[in-house]
Amino acid sequence: MSEQFKDQGGAATSNPSRLLRWLTSRFMTHLSQRSVVEKRRAKAERLRRKNDAPHVVEYFHQVEDGYSHLAIQMLEPLCRRYDIRLVCHLVSGPRGANSPEPDLLLRLSRYDAGLVAPEYGLDFPGGNDAPDETCREQAARILAALDDEAFVAHGAGVSTALWRGDRQALAALEKDLGSADAAGAAARLAAGDARLAQLKHYSGAMFFYGGEWYWGVDRLYHLEARLGDVGALQQSGRDPLVPRPPIEAGPLRDNGRLTLEVYPSLRSPYTAISFDRAVKLAQDTGVNLVVRPVLPMVMRGVPATRQKGIYIFTDTAREARYAGVPYGNFYDPIGAPVRRAYALYPWACEQGKGNALISAFLNCAFARGVNAGTDKGLREVVESAGLDWDEARQHLKDTDWEPLLEENRLAMYKHGLWGVPSFRLADENGQTRLALWGQDRLWLISRHIQRLLAHRAAA
Repeated sequence: MSEQFKDQGGAATSNPSRLLRWLTSRFMTHLSQRSVVEKRRAKAERLRRKNDAPHVVEYFHQVEDGYSHLAIQMLEPLCRRYDIRLVCHLVSGPRGANSPEPDLLLRLSRYDAGLVAPEYGLDFPGGNDAPDETCREQAARILAALDDEAFVAHGAGVSTALWRGDRQALAALEKDLGSADAAGAAARLAAGDARLAQLKHYSGAMFFYGGEWYWGVDRLYHLEARLGDVGALQQSGRDPLVPRPPIEAGPLRDNGRLTLEVYPSLRSPYTAISFDRAVKLAQDTGVNLVVRPVLPMVMRGVPATRQKGIYIFTDTAREARYAGVPYGNFYDPIGAPVRRAYALYPWACEQGKGNALISAFLNCAFARGVNAGTDKGLREVVESAGLDWDEARQHLKDTDWEPLLEENRLAMYKHGLWGVPSFRLADENGQTRLALWGQDRLWLISRHIQRLLAHRAAA
């Protein structure tokens, strides 16, 4: 038995759940290591070369998903830029434990895609409404009839006609391209879902290459970098098709009239790599920062699958490396560690250290491998936050945090959000100007702050 396990959790034989936590933590830590990722990529490339195979990228399209509409617009540019063979699938999208709020997710995909599209030079004509059901079925039948080459060439046009609700354009496309009957469309969808499950994923708008997943336009820069590394770039000296925009505070500063609400969770990998950057963005721009922590989704009774957990953890590691954020040495804080830390949160806020406690906990759990479930580990968290451990111990059984976190959860849902980290930007009247989910939207928050300040200055 590992000495590290004994130091941080006690004997395995006396607490099997503690052993499972330790094993899971070690497994996730292993997956996120750069050396492991590089070995896995090198193995995939050796196998490709041995078989004299092309660079095969698989794309999974969900017709009614706003993120898929953005992604399908990039298929033809990808094929022009890179020496790849693109295989296209239709899928029905995440269901069950992989998507506890499927209707909210589709609604968010439309809202979010409408905001992101112009920033990436893409088109999203659909607004916040779901596409017409008849048009959706027609678009699915057209796409189901296309081979990979035709899907790449014409898929974006079909999707655009769908999201515009342009029945005439869809009819013309169906006449030119053909369409599958209902049974054929269902078969194509079932095949796509089966392939997605075989590759151990669950979502639409996904690209798969050499054992790794890349979500939509927001992760294309990772895929492009990898394709460049294996020599698939056909047009040298070009910037990425979809570079990740930076988080920039910009030249204008607020005087606390705008408010940035941040909804973090103490067991969220994506929160772990973005919380400090969100706090810094508020500080650098002068907006009022309100942090509203919530319970982890699993502790709220929302199920999570192993495949989803692995994707999130490895994707976060990739994002953290790009951002230069410490991450990867993980000790799972689910359950008692989270509850004990939250018990200290109201007291820490009274000391002006609430944000410091959250930051320290996330850093210890996700970057330093500290087991916050022990007094030794939690003391390290507390003292890293600049708080006194002897005083903190007196608050470990406090319960006043419970209604506070539930109030935060309800507020988050009120704004159409349910995952973490989520962000809400409000004006001086408390009106929502932007409400987004995901650490990869901080750059959009930063741009929107500058636009609001510029508009105010010009008024």
